Amino acid sequence: MASDLAPETRRARRGAWTPYGAVPLRIGIPAALATLVLIVPLVALVARAPWGGMAGLLASESLQSALRLSLVTATIATVICIIVGVPLAWVLARVRFPGRRFVRALVTVPLVLPPVVAGVALLTAFGRQGFIGAPLRDAFGVTIPFSTTAVVLAQVFVAMPFLVIAVEGSFRTADPTLDEEAATAGASRWQTFRIINVPLALPGILSGAVLAWARSIGEFGATITFAGNAPGVTRTMPLEIYTALQTDPEPAIALSIVLLALSVLVLAALREKWLTNPWE
Repeated sequence: MASDLAPETRRARRGAWTPYGAVPLRIGIPAALATLVLIVPLVALVARAPWGGMAGLLASESLQSALRLSLVTATIATVICIIVGVPLAWVLARVRFPGRRFVRALVTVPLVLPPVVAGVALLTAFGRQGFIGAPLRDAFGVTIPFSTTAVVLAQVFVAMPFLVIAVEGSFRTADPTLDEEAATAGASRWQTFRIINVPLALPGILSGAVLAWARSIGEFGATITFAGNAPGVTRTMPLEIYTALQTDPEPAIALSIVLLALSVLVLAALREKWLTNPWE
């Protein structure tokens, strides 16, 4: 009898996959259209790719330069996100303080902020006349905008929330009694963080780092606004695609295929987190 089943079993059965033949047309048709909207552009990109001349296109100096710059800056940005983002995630997850919700909201703002607005915000803060940029220029002669440093800063700004959200979730799901036991044994909060919290949250840290790296690789709007589009200095892969598309679409398509392949690799790296069947 269904009433004799445990509540967990009944919930699992209600959430089980619906047989394909039982999908109503009013649901199946919109679902199919949504799938096509997502898949058709990707299929068209792959079909349109100049596979025969792909090696030659990717060997061009401008594309090689954009690839190197993107890989280097995205990796640096990801390392920075880990160094400062993991402690921030721990504070948000484990420390009660006034305004914690407000801080968490601010951390997630770059997720929904239009990229050009992010670039303007960075210029306002770190530009030559910016809140931080002007003192840096006056005191040390340092200017950040339209430099490789600006590329990294833009990538950190847009990628940090992905890492913080992933890692905060890992810290929240960890057993808090372990912290209490460590404190009882005489461990400081720093020792507990380093020896217990971080190892337990390592899967979330790795997932967040992969997401942050992928977001950094794909960053465009904030970069072109804050860092410009100088070849070899600030022209990353998305900017190279944008530039090439103005004159010759084939190099743009070739580099787009590279970014698509990187996106697939990111999904493959996160397959245990996102691509497993929760009902199996």
